[in-house]
Amino acid sequence: MKSWWRKAPEAANDDRLAIEAGGAERALRRLEWTVIRRLDGLLQGDYRTLKRGTGLDLADLREYQHHDDVRHIDWNVTARLQTPHVRVFTEDREMAAWFVLDLSRSVDFGSGLKAKREISAGFVGVLARLLTRHGNRVGALVYGRDLEAVIPPRTGRRHVLHLLHAMEKRAHQAEAAPAQKGMTRLADLLTSAAALMPRRSTVFVVSDFLSEPGWERPLGQLVQRHEVIAVRLFDPLELELPDLGLVPLRDAETGEQLWVDTHDAGFRKRFARLAAERETTLRESLARAGVDALELSTNDDLVEAIVRFADLRKRRVRGVAAGGGKAVVAA
Repeated sequence: MKSWWRKAPEAANDDRLAIEAGGAERALRRLEWTVIRRLDGLLQGDYRTLKRGTGLDLADLREYQHHDDVRHIDWNVTARLQTPHVRVFTEDREMAAWFVLDLSRSVDFGSGLKAKREISAGFVGVLARLLTRHGNRVGALVYGRDLEAVIPPRTGRRHVLHLLHAMEKRAHQAEAAPAQKGMTRLADLLTSAAALMPRRSTVFVVSDFLSEPGWERPLGQLVQRHEVIAVRLFDPLELELPDLGLVPLRDAETGEQLWVDTHDAGFRKRFARLAAERETTLRESLARAGVDALELSTNDDLVEAIVRFADLRKRRVRGVAAGGGKAVVAA
């Protein structure tokens, strides 16, 4: 597993990054002009709507005073010392965000102008830049055939470039690599994520969730410590086939290919039914794990999708006391 845990000297990295990350630099500039500038106005600076407010860290314990909130009384300490004690908290204004990135071969698919991989890079670039501009740290786990890179959380535009360059590099490696054996093992990625994130963070799992079964349990374990948001990538052609006659279909991950007759209405109907069942199962699995989901299609406008999701998160935070299940936002 490749890792960037050791930090190279800043001066040595500046020139190298400018040369190697030329594509990432162009992509980030394009996102800053076409997406982030629009979001600045639409979100009105309220970047915190993408997560559930600020965190609190326990700083100290002291004796209870008459103006203290009784909800902060530590009853274990009070019983032991026979004197009421309260917990003193400090507000953690710095948010750590992790992007758990599934960049397996299946995300190369796209029936239109963009592939799922490009939508993934756009989402990560926008969110990472919005967060780092406010001093928050972002990191990433990059999965291809297995966990290939761990980028520890840091801040700044240069770090966002580093992250996008890692995604771009993985895309080039995927093009040159032979087809993999078997499907993506998303469970392995989620298990690694739980082990590599020591502090409570906001975690964006960016994947098409086309994986071997068994990822639901490690996702639920990740939710126990972190706030997890599933960013599900899909292409409309994965849900319904048009009438194109006899066409070849190839499994993006294994390379297996077969010919199908899409002119057969019965086949198209069976395909749509199975796709709908898969959609229902996926949404139910995310809901059981306690995960909000943002669905991003290759045909979607990224700005509108993020704004709708931010608005939903804001309303959920306001209504959290009333309870309710997790939400899925289809862009």
